[in-house]
Amino acid sequence: MVDLRGQYLRIKDEIDTAISQVLDSTYFIRGPVLSRFETALATYTKSEYAIGVANGTDALQIAYMALGIGPGDEIITPSFTFIATAEAAALLGATPIFADIDPVTFCLDPDSVEACITPRTRAIVPVHLFGQSADMDQILALGAKYNIPVIEDNAQAIGATYNGVPTGSMGTLATCSFFPSKNLGAYGDAGAVLTSDPELEARVRMITNHGGRHKYYNETIGLNSRLDALQAAILEVKLRHLESFTKLRRAAAARYDARLRNVDGIICPYEASWGRHVYHQYVIRVARRDALAESLKTSGIPYGIYYPVPLHQQPVFQEQTKGVILPETEKACAEVLALPMHTELTPAQQDRIVDTVIAHVNHAVHA
Repeated sequence: MVDLRGQYLRIKDEIDTAISQVLDSTYFIRGPVLSRFETALATYTKSEYAIGVANGTDALQIAYMALGIGPGDEIITPSFTFIATAEAAALLGATPIFADIDPVTFCLDPDSVEACITPRTRAIVPVHLFGQSADMDQILALGAKYNIPVIEDNAQAIGATYNGVPTGSMGTLATCSFFPSKNLGAYGDAGAVLTSDPELEARVRMITNHGGRHKYYNETIGLNSRLDALQAAILEVKLRHLESFTKLRRAAAARYDARLRNVDGIICPYEASWGRHVYHQYVIRVARRDALAESLKTSGIPYGIYYPVPLHQQPVFQEQTKGVILPETEKACAEVLALPMHTELTPAQQDRIVDTVIAHVNHAVHA
């Protein structure tokens, strides 16, 4: 699904130099490299502040903690996403309330969100899924209408835009994951919190450092969640290449589109008119998804299913979600399949993938 080695070899000299400089300095926690990366990330996302943290899940939990979310509170988020978005709230004693998705973009449906709002709602958490922004104007309007903060889960969409504005810069807070397979991936776990509110920035930094602004003086309960200098050095290099990486992903998506867009039985990804899709995943929809997956597996072609089980049907949440029906989410979980997508994908590789997909679909149609 990804070719991390190929991407590393593309920029090997820069990466090796950056790592060697950190090793020579022995400045492994915080320090100038982290500060440079945080400044560059804030500039790239057009946020005032970026705070490096240990991973994307911590970023979500820290964002919730910075807003004081805890027991008795609710956050609204899609059920069609990775569990971290909801899990981080549940760890604080808050209750995730699951809304449905737009069937075209796979992102949070604003109408479904409004139906979920209660007096206990403390945050709306749209996920910019698969590399495309959610419909932020409507979601931000709901936040303003009900005085509810909006936290952007930007784990899959760094570099995407909404009406010319980078994802991660529109909400009260935003979170990033730099898991190795992400569009901007570290060589281990890494993440960040984004905000343009100076008070929240100070609070986030305090939470990441055991709840203290100064060593041995702790003002609140916090975490040990810092982005180490080695990962910051790697990310600083890769951030300089992110636009070129995005162009490669978009070119690969265009090649898939050219061959699959008019094939009966396949629905290709939709790029909304409001912004740039950065194709963290290239996700198609097919009616008999599992049969196609088996054909790909037999042919030795990797694929992904994101996500086979929606969060409201996961065992961990079933006690609180009895009776919840999210039709578009449930249909998507039965139909989606992600084809390989990465910066090193060649036209020849894509032709083999597409040939297999089309052969299966045509056989299924005429069977």
